[in-house]
Amino acid sequence: MEYGLVSRVKKVLFTATAVASLTALAIVLYRYGVPTPSDYTSVHSSEKLAPPPTAEFTPSPKPRFSFTLLDQPHPLPELQFGDGDGRVLTFADFRGKMVLLNIWATWCAPCIREMPALDRLQAKLSGPDFEVVALSIDYGGLPAVKDFYQKFGLKALGIYVDKMAKARRDLNIVGIPTTLLVDRNGQELGRTTGPEEWDHPDVVKFIRQYLNE
Repeated sequence: MEYGLVSRVKKVLFTATAVASLTALAIVLYRYGVPTPSDYTSVHSSEKLAPPPTAEFTPSPKPRFSFTLLDQPHPLPELQFGDGDGRVLTFADFRGKMVLLNIWATWCAPCIREMPALDRLQAKLSGPDFEVVALSIDYGGLPAVKDFYQKFGLKALGIYVDKMAKARRDLNIVGIPTTLLVDRNGQELGRTTGPEEWDHPDVVKFIRQYLNE
């Protein structure tokens, strides 16, 4: 008997609580309206909330030109290589000129991509004060490089070949293409590894700063 009475009391209390909650919710909805996802509005405030951030990824743009300069110019080792006519040259043959020394090969995809830009840079800046020396380390030697120049229509660049790839070792080249900026005394000023837009105005301006010094 006692148990039945307690059970009925609990039911009454539960019903009353549920009715009170529903009544409070109805009042809130009547007063503030039903919120929608497009509103992003709090039921307790008329202030708009910021929409959630999107998860879109925007890649960082690649710098147009990245060149690592040395704290002090570094003398180059004695390099020996051949030119397009089969003559043996050393870097001493370029003393008095600023030189952009590019180490490359015909089988290197990034090298292939940047060679036309090097050709255009040579056409733009070449003269008694500056030269692009594109030094191939192809084991195929002069014939392989000549075929490459003809295939890609390279006309301004001279042909230079280091068939034994000694320059790669002597200059501590870890990957190609690697390009060194060399001053008029045959000293390295800095270098970059990887392809660049060599005829871009930023690059031309960078090189002209040294030519004007």
